[in-house]
Amino acid sequence: MHALEDPEAPFRFDYRPAAIRYGAGEVTGLGDELARVGVSNALVVAGTTTGTTPAVIDPVREGAGKRLGEVFAETTPEKRLDTALAGAARYDDRGCDGIVALGGGSSLDVAAAVRALVAHDDREEAVAAFADTGRLPVPEGLPPLVVVPTTLAGADLSLGAGLTATPANGHVETAVDGGLSAPGLMPEAAVYDPELVATTPTGVLCASAMNGFDKGVESLYARTATPITDGTAARGLALLRDALPTLRGDDPDYGRALRGMVLVQYGIARPEGSTLALIHAFGHGLTAHAPVQQGAAHGAVAPHALAHLFAGADGRRELLADAVGVEADDPAGGVVEAVASVRDALGLPARLRDVDGVEREALPAIAATTAADALVENVPAGVAVDANALEGVLDAAW
Repeated sequence: MHALEDPEAPFRFDYRPAAIRYGAGEVTGLGDELARVGVSNALVVAGTTTGTTPAVIDPVREGAGKRLGEVFAETTPEKRLDTALAGAARYDDRGCDGIVALGGGSSLDVAAAVRALVAHDDREEAVAAFADTGRLPVPEGLPPLVVVPTTLAGADLSLGAGLTATPANGHVETAVDGGLSAPGLMPEAAVYDPELVATTPTGVLCASAMNGFDKGVESLYARTATPITDGTAARGLALLRDALPTLRGDDPDYGRALRGMVLVQYGIARPEGSTLALIHAFGHGLTAHAPVQQGAAHGAVAPHALAHLFAGADGRRELLADAVGVEADDPAGGVVEAVASVRDALGLPARLRDVDGVEREALPAIAATTAADALVENVPAGVAVDANALEGVLDAAW
């Protein structure tokens, strides 16, 4: 029995989220949010496409008004250290006093690194620490951050970010796949506007949605679940199970999808731990060894990861079944099928062999990296998370 199935079980929930602003056209209030947190000259950190596409950047400019100082449209999916350093230099050059992160998970992650770097007295020392340990130190005195997501990855209310470096891009002698994490990285505000999400290409949006959907699934079965995250994740999954299949149709429900994504990520990133678990650990393992989009990798692996979970533990299968709308004598099997159905409706690959960049011979290394990921600590007791067992899951997904 999961500990939270006991209504008298004690729990502690320490969560200090961003102020959340949601609604069609709400990006017009971006300037108000910047004023609220004391920003008069914001650096907008965005992708090379997002930051130059008029349908996206023009509403942001208009919403920020005189509080927008500069657009740094140089982030890439690799989340590179050199990009973050260039962003920090631009921040200094333009005399900025806050950051707006615009786009998907990559831009939000790079913005978090820029935020940490501009607060460092000695950036060379911070870079050296990242090269040695894979972790970029996060100092006190971070500048304010407002996030404006354009995808459904659910990376917005976060305390951490990914960051990479290669010798080709400077600053390191060997490749580093790491990141940064600290309670202070939670943004001050998040502005969710379905009209901006609607500008994202369908394929990109659908892949990001799978990543976000799995956050809700994992929040219900993780050891670190709480009654509060049970409520938000279950409601979010109910919205997503209906909205996500519409994204490839004639009448996509961006509003319901975005509301669901806010809910499934609410409370999952807390100072004492995350509710992300096995599926996201596999995502980290796959992206560490293959140039894949994490959401696409999730689509192929998630049903098999859940089947493995349910083979070793209850996994709160009945709660999950109710959240994804399954009425079956076999709730575990129903959940696996429901997750696969969402993946198929999003048009994502059903097999790892069909995910560009994943090679069969890399599966043992992917399994080893997954087994070493910190998120496997959140997997319920009884589920095998050693490299051999996880390689079996990858074989099934292949």
